[in-house]
This record gives sequence, structure tokens and C-alpha cells, in this order.
Amino acid sequence: MPTIESTPEFVGSAYARIEKNLAIIRKRLNRPLTFAEKILLGHLDDAAKAELSPGKSYIYLRPDRVAMQDATAQMAILQFMQSGKPRVAVPTTVHCDHLIQAYKGAGFDLPIAESENREVYAFLSSAASKYGMGFWKPGSGIIHQVVLENYAFPGGMIIGTDSHTPNAGGLGMFASGVGGADAVDVMAGFPWEVLYPKLVGVKLVGKPSGWTSPKDVILKLLGILTVKGGTNRIIEYFGPGVEAISCTGKATITNMGAELGATTSMFPFDSRMADYLKGTRRGELAELAAKHADILRADPEVAAAPEKFYDQVIEIDLSKLEPHVVGPHTPDLARTLSELKAAVPKEGYPDNLTFALVGSCTNSSYEDMGRAAEVAREAASKGLKLAVPLMVSPGSEQVHQTIRRDGQMEALEKIGAIVLANACGPCIGQWKRDDIKPGEKNSIISSFNRNFPKRNDGNPATASFISSPEVVVAYALFGRLGVDPTKDALTAKDGSKFVLTPPKPAPDLPAKGFVQDTTGYQAPASDPSKVSVSVAPQSERLQLLTPFAPWQGTDYEDLPVLLKAKGKCTTDHISPAGPWLRYRGHLDKISDNMFTGAINAFTGEAGKGVHPLTKEAGLPYPKIARDLKAKGLRWVAVGDENYGEGSSREHAAMSPRFLGAAAVITRSFARIHESNLKKQGVLPLTFQNPADYDKVQADDRVSILGLKDLAPGKPVVCRLKHSDGTQDEFLLNHSLNAEQIGWFKAGGALNTIRG
Repeated sequence: MPTIESTPEFVGSAYARIEKNLAIIRKRLNRPLTFAEKILLGHLDDAAKAELSPGKSYIYLRPDRVAMQDATAQMAILQFMQSGKPRVAVPTTVHCDHLIQAYKGAGFDLPIAESENREVYAFLSSAASKYGMGFWKPGSGIIHQVVLENYAFPGGMIIGTDSHTPNAGGLGMFASGVGGADAVDVMAGFPWEVLYPKLVGVKLVGKPSGWTSPKDVILKLLGILTVKGGTNRIIEYFGPGVEAISCTGKATITNMGAELGATTSMFPFDSRMADYLKGTRRGELAELAAKHADILRADPEVAAAPEKFYDQVIEIDLSKLEPHVVGPHTPDLARTLSELKAAVPKEGYPDNLTFALVGSCTNSSYEDMGRAAEVAREAASKGLKLAVPLMVSPGSEQVHQTIRRDGQMEALEKIGAIVLANACGPCIGQWKRDDIKPGEKNSIISSFNRNFPKRNDGNPATASFISSPEVVVAYALFGRLGVDPTKDALTAKDGSKFVLTPPKPAPDLPAKGFVQDTTGYQAPASDPSKVSVSVAPQSERLQLLTPFAPWQGTDYEDLPVLLKAKGKCTTDHISPAGPWLRYRGHLDKISDNMFTGAINAFTGEAGKGVHPLTKEAGLPYPKIARDLKAKGLRWVAVGDENYGEGSSREHAAMSPRFLGAAAVITRSFARIHESNLKKQGVLPLTFQNPADYDKVQADDRVSILGLKDLAPGKPVVCRLKHSDGTQDEFLLNHSLNAEQIGWFKAGGALNTIRG
């Protein structure tokens, strides 16, 4: 039965399995191994037979844990219920952090969330209790912070139905975000299948000082690699600078590795991790990790010649690294503060900030709050208040109670900050914002992880920028974007000018220890037979799933093009969050948001297209799709580069499947979304020649030929029939292996495991 934390017995058995597998792997590879390789290959389902070709072969892994947040857990659990399994096969937890809307503060917002989401919370609570999952109630904390505090351990492997699951890589864990169907496989006792990732080594040297923070490492790296530079890659950090960063600082860096598209990001075990384990009441695990240190770090030869073991090596000197800001509209538009100051007038960004926000799963630790509070204390000493509203989201109730006791919360509130519930809030669009009008141009700055248009507040005209917590507070004191808050002067209450002092290094662990608070945890039922899980047929929040129909055995011929998306098309564009989060457990209702943020390549309009049969223009994509479905017609969607970037939400694959998508054809896919499409029986195809994207016209009919002979590595033929009677024919690639082709033929992966 899952406990409140990982036990020494559980961790010890995980290390034993890793060591057993590595003995086999070393004989097979006969070379030194990186840390990431040790943990990845140490979790192989069959180390003797696994095909080990990075970037080419699929490998089968046995994760130690599964974690789910409330928005994605609904659909994952609904799918698990279809599997017929009576209990999860691995320790699994559910965390209620996404459905709490930020508005006036924790005391006001949390009770409203508990009332509005009562039906969903009751479903998750009862299902967790019945099927053997730990359940963390609303207000107990953000999933990734709670996992770090209780479940993560060096060398472990966890998958989670949230793209920022790699947060646990800060504690030396192989942690990867997946779709709900991947989680269901593992929960049902099957291995997790993933493309064998390549390796990027990031060597850290030097030591950060002044305004430079761990956040700046990942912001700098995003500027180097871009949002697709980590796709099907592991980012492994190494070098003498690693130990200069705290465990929670490392977690900030690995958390935002999701913005690189990376499978995961990892730091090797060191003394800072040991300190964190001891500080979170897991000293036995620190001792156990120390005894197994050889599997929790790279072999010595790797550090001596990293270029021999990584596909790419990047070096970052922490001593020279400057504070960075990224944005707007994409997390890889990285600039130093002075560069942003110059860009504001040049690019026409709204100079006046309307809001500042600190927290999210990326930056809500005790250390983060301490650094932010240091800036606040200096401002208060000069008689200053915030120039713009500042909202602060603690990462967990443990952090919340501890910063209340130790004064960081008071320091922030003294300059006017509003402390929110321990939840995601504005980071994922759960923000009731009434200070601006829809479409009003404005700028905000946060310590979050993503800044796609509409991501935070639903307003596409909001220019969202990201930096470290302390820099965000500094900007909030100026109230302007077109400044360098670390160098420009503020005016004190007495009229004197002063420049903010760089915050002192804040402790990552409280001197008096954390205030432990586990009142939000519910253990699974000792007698599951006494627990019932019900979904009301008339519910608007939850809906039992009906299996998708299997492939009919024929080619797809003359299918209409529902959507041709231009440019960035993230999962926020495909299946927006915000107010739609309330329907995450109801596939029919949430499908009404499908493609509502996608940019029509032919008109430039968001969310609307031309009906391929009636030729009526300006119709919402869900309306067109429902009409085609009612007529028994399937359709295709066409996408640009890195299609499906962002969140792990499988609704971005399930809604198209539900409304009739047969295939999605793109220039390239983001990893998690491509996997989600495969799981739901939608063909994810890529143009063999990316320029063929330009051949697709709005009123084309698309045929995908050769499906009877669909095989790994074998392209299929795409034939476009244009309205003028001409045709184009070209090849489409896919990355389906034999098992995944079986999912397609069965109508979805779940149909192959249903007991």
C-alpha cells in the first residue's frame, strides 16, 4: 500500500534492480556510462534483450512510481477503469492542484474551489481509495513540489501526467511527463514504452552570485537549444558547478527542461540532495543513496571526455551567467535584463506592467520564497510598496506553513503581495482576472514556466515574460518592463534614490526544519470492496468512456482537411485550459474547445475554418468536426513544426479522435503529443519533405495509402486531390513500431489491454 513517503525498503529494492540490470548492460555495451544511462537502462524491463539504439529503438521501462494531477487524473482514471484492473500495480498518487482558481487569495479561493469542484474531487478521492492510490486533497500543494518532498529519490524513475514531472530530476530522479494512457499502462502492470532518447550533456562550472539564480541556467539553455532542441533527448547536467546549486534549485532547472521538449533532465546525486533528503525527514534515504553512489553518478571517464558520451555538450559558466528574462509568447526568446530593456521600445512591448506573479511548480520552494522576500524586505525598509499587484503561490502546505513561521510571507505581504492557495493558479490559466478587458494589450511577468498567448489569463494580447522570483519582485517594484531593475534606481519614500541590493543567498532548508503538514493526504482504503466509484449519467463534469472503434482495414481515402495550422500550435492551442479545465473528465464537453486556439493557415484566424462540404466560412472547428462526424466522415489535420508542444494533456489527442480525426500530418511533432496520438489510434505522420506542407490547400481531399502494409520505418503515400482537378502525391513518414501499429488497428492502446 502506498505510504506518505518512499521507504528505505522500497528504495533499496529499486537500487537492487538497477544494479542487476546494469551488470547486464555493462557486458553488452562494454563502455563507461553516464548517470542518465545508468538510471534509464537500470529500469529496463528486459536488459538482456532490449534494443539499444538511441534515437531509433523503442525501449520498455519499469517506473517506480506514477503521479497525476487532478485535471489529467480524471481522464487517466476513467481509462484505467476501462482496463478492468482492480488495483494499481505501482505506487500512484493523485494531487489536487489544477482546479483552484486564483482571485483574491488562499482564504477566499480555496473554499470556492472545493465547492465548485466537489463532484470531481469526490470522484478522484473515491477512485484513488478504491484502486490503491494515495490522494492529496486540494490545498495540500502542487504535484511536483509534493512529489519532491515525499516521494522522489535519487536514481528512481517516475512518470507523471503533467509535462513538468521532470521537476524530480532535481533530486536525481528519471522523471518524465506522459499522457494519461501511458500512465494507465504502468498502473495496469505493463511497462512504459518510450523512444530511446539521445543525450545532451550540460557542463556547469563556476558559482552563481548576486542576482543570478538557478532559473537563469534553464532560461539561458532555452535560448541556446530552443523549444524543440530537447525533443527525444535527456538533458544531463554535470561538472563542478552542479554542487553550487541547491536541490530545489536543480528542480527548477529540470522542471523547465519540459520547455526544451526533453524526455527528462537530470542531476547526479550530491551533498545538496543529501541535505534535502535529511531536511525533509528522509535521512535514511540519504544514507542509502550514499551507499549506492556509484550508480547515482556518471563513470569517471565521462567527466574526463564528455564529448565521447554525449551527442552534444554545452558549457555554462555560472560565474558569468547574467539574470535572464524570456518571452513574450514563447519560453525560448531569451534575453538578459539589459537586452530586454532595449527591446521594449524596439519591439513595441507594452512597457507598463499590469501584474507580477511568483510561484508555480517551477519556483515555489522555501529558497525561492526566501530570495523573493529579501527583495521585499529592502523595499519595505525604504518605505516602498509594490507598483503593480503581486500574487505569490507557495508550492506546498509544508512550504506555506514554514514561510509563515519564518517571516518570508510577512515580508511579501508587507509590500502588498497576495498569497494564493498552494496550487498552480495563473500558471495554467486558472486566474480570474478582471483588471483588463479581453484583447487589451498589457505585459505581465512571472516566475512560471510557459508563456504562450492566452496561457495565463486567456487574453491573447497579454505579453507574458518569465524570470526568477527575485527578479519578478524587483520588476513589480518598478511597475515597468523597460528597466533593468538590478541596475536602475528606485525612489525611496523620503525621495532618495537607491539601487536594489542583490539578494543574499537564501537557505534552501529552514534552520528550524520544515513545518510538516500531511493533513491533506488520504491513504487508500484497506478494504476496496467497500468503496464505490460512480459517475452520474447526467453529469456535466464527468463522463464514462466508450472504446473507440478499431481500424476498418482499408486506406483512408478522400478525407477533408479540417485544419491546416500555421506556426506554433501547442496543446494550449489544440485544447485550451483555463475555463475548460472544468470539463477535463468529460470528453464530449471538452471537445467543444478543439483547435479553438489554432491559427488557420489560410485565413490567419484562430479557431475557425471553412466547412469542407457546405463551404460556409468562419465556423468553429468543433462545429465543423461534429457535423462531419454526424455524417460518418473522418478528417485530417495538418500542422507545422513541433506540433503539440507544451502540456502533456491527452485531451489534445482524445478530442480530435472523438470528433473524427483519422490522422495528423505535420512537419514535426513534440514527443508527448505524438505518443498521445498513437495511444488514441490517430495516425501521427510527418512530411518526408517538409516543403510538402505548402502543397496542402483548404479544399483538398486527402488519401493516405498503403495502410494495409503499414510497417515500422516504411513510409505511406499521401495523395492530395485539389479542387481544380490536379493532384499531388508524396511520402509521409511515421515512427510507429509494431506494437503501436497494433494500437492503431485496435482503435487505441487501451483496447489492447482491456481485461
